[in-house]
Amino acid sequence: MEWVLWIVAVAILGMAAVASTGRLGEFPATVTDTPRPHVPDGELSGDDLRGLRFGVETRGYSMQQVDELLDRLARQLDGSDSRAD
Repeated sequence: MEWVLWIVAVAILGMAAVASTGRLGEFPATVTDTPRPHVPDGELSGDDLRGLRFGVETRGYSMQQVDELLDRLARQLDGSDSRAD
């Protein structure tokens, strides 16, 4: 009876080793449930920025959301600088 338990234990460890290599399929992509801030299209005003609220994650604000908005503002400012010349 003891040898049956050893065979089962070895089989479980073998399946775990095979699963860890990814041969049984991959995990699905991570689902992000952080709410997206509502940012109006077009040029942004000061009131748009004052009313903006970012989704809060475990370690603070969503860095991706903040980076996207900063990139958009930088492009908008670059566009207004080129019109001023």
